[in-house]
Amino acid sequence: MSSFKSTLNSFILLSLLLTIQISAQSSNGCSINAIYSFGDSIADTGNLLLEGPVGFFASIGSYPYGESYKKPTGRCSDGLLIIDYLAMDLNLSLINPYLDKSADFSNGVNFAVAGATAMDRSVLLENGVVMPPASAPLSSQLEWFNSHLNSTCSSKDDCAKKLDRALFLVGEIGGNDYNYAFFQGSSLSEAEIYVTQVVQSIIDATKQVINFGARRVVVPGNFPIGCSPSYLTLFSTSDSSAYDEKKCLKDYNNFSMFHNNHLKSALDDLRKTYPDVSIIYADYYEAFMNMLDQASALGFKEDSLLTACCGAGGTYNYKSSLMCGSAGTSSCSNPDQYISWDGIHLTQAAYLVLAQSLVSQGFAYPTKMVEEIWDC
Repeated sequence: MSSFKSTLNSFILLSLLLTIQISAQSSNGCSINAIYSFGDSIADTGNLLLEGPVGFFASIGSYPYGESYKKPTGRCSDGLLIIDYLAMDLNLSLINPYLDKSADFSNGVNFAVAGATAMDRSVLLENGVVMPPASAPLSSQLEWFNSHLNSTCSSKDDCAKKLDRALFLVGEIGGNDYNYAFFQGSSLSEAEIYVTQVVQSIIDATKQVINFGARRVVVPGNFPIGCSPSYLTLFSTSDSSAYDEKKCLKDYNNFSMFHNNHLKSALDDLRKTYPDVSIIYADYYEAFMNMLDQASALGFKEDSLLTACCGAGGTYNYKSSLMCGSAGTSSCSNPDQYISWDGIHLTQAAYLVLAQSLVSQGFAYPTKMVEEIWDC
């Protein structure tokens, strides 16, 4: 009888240990327990606001920015962003910005900064492009990440263990490299020359986070910039052949595809180098175009798909000299029915649709890797 009790007690103890281990591994019901994000204003949850926004971004710390979230947070939208919805889909709390030194970073860190570029300031200057002073390029964000690891890990093995169940978002990044070039007068052919450099910067950053210990990395492509109210305003033309059936500028959308095709090809090569790492391409371009196709069913106003909710008037409600939040601008009463928030960035409603497209509608691939990450 004592032998039976001993065996039973051992079984109960083993079961208890296994239960504790499983609970520790999936306390949020997901395989992912943290997100580390790098990028620009598409993902920035407050870093630029903490740095001190200037220029285009001067008003992001005040209403109407954040109005749907009930407070301005430094997000370049009326509310939440794609990264917020990806975190919520993983049962994680929202990822805090790195520069908020009082924040809880137990579920990851957001290093993205509005206005950031993939290439360094010096490289842009070599190409005749001036970068705003407050913007932290991708290399600076990686330095922040390294500093964060040095302050939170006791050893390289400890870091690897810490990052083993983390998801890394490298981008969207690169859009501003092109925005600054185009808005400062570069032609399409001139901007095409350094697409290879932009893509290489993204690939180098992805390699760095993998070498730090990342096992799951999502790398987004660029949006169709020819559908952006800012581009439609700045590069408007009377030539009807310049526009596609969606009334977007064909040449600028083709440029976005040119970048994305180079990036996808580079990621294919990267998967061969790191076969044990899940490297996912997030197709922001096709997800956005699909959102336009399904706009009415998704609740967006058909007559405002290419018009900013917040702006200073004009065909697309966008003026570069009067950004949303400036004196002389106003915001729509129903941002959930608009795709564009301020002519450059999207609304919370649009970001929610895009996040769902990535997680469950096949716009991020390989899809098997996506399903494994969000299997919770």
